[in-house]
Amino acid sequence: MLEIAVIDRPAAAEASLDPIRQRILAELAVPASASSLAPRVGLTRQKINYHLRTLEEHGLVELVEERKRGNMTERIMQASAASYVISPAAMSALAPDPSRFPDQLSARWLVTLAARIVREVGELIAGATAAGKPLASFAIDSDITFATAADRAAFACELGESINSLVAKYHDDSSEAGRKHRLVVALHPSLTTPHVTTPETEQ
Repeated sequence: MLEIAVIDRPAAAEASLDPIRQRILAELAVPASASSLAPRVGLTRQKINYHLRTLEEHGLVELVEERKRGNMTERIMQASAASYVISPAAMSALAPDPSRFPDQLSARWLVTLAARIVREVGELIAGATAAGKPLASFAIDSDITFATAADRAAFACELGESINSLVAKYHDDSSEAGRKHRLVVALHPSLTTPHVTTPETEQ
């Protein structure tokens, strides 16, 4: 089972968005058969089998083993990944294009860049997996608290200057054997978690 799989085909995306199939995929984090899934999902074995066939057709579940049960063969299935993300490639005609409206201060442009990352890295993962090779990548995820908006603006300016300096230092457009890489840096407010009142906090 993969840690995460990128869904890039429209039919597979459609199959994964069905609430019942999402529940089945969640249950199949641990291998199970249609008969064992049926009471947990609240459907008949026949309906579970129908959904399993659809999910298997799109590569979202895979056969782990087959067991003989009298005159029947019980198929043990497992989700192909622990988590799934749908790539914008699944909506190719509507996929956002970062080159159309580049704006460093636009939150929507940031989303467009993130969508491109999902699409491109998803394709790279598929290619690397098919070739049996590792995929070189690097990411940083950090939290920072700014005292003022002026501090945030100064940080963004200094960060941009530092990155531009590094790019200028290491970029070599004349190298025939070089491999082009994409660098994306993002800064946005963190989501706030609503304060939940508990009996302990009320005391």
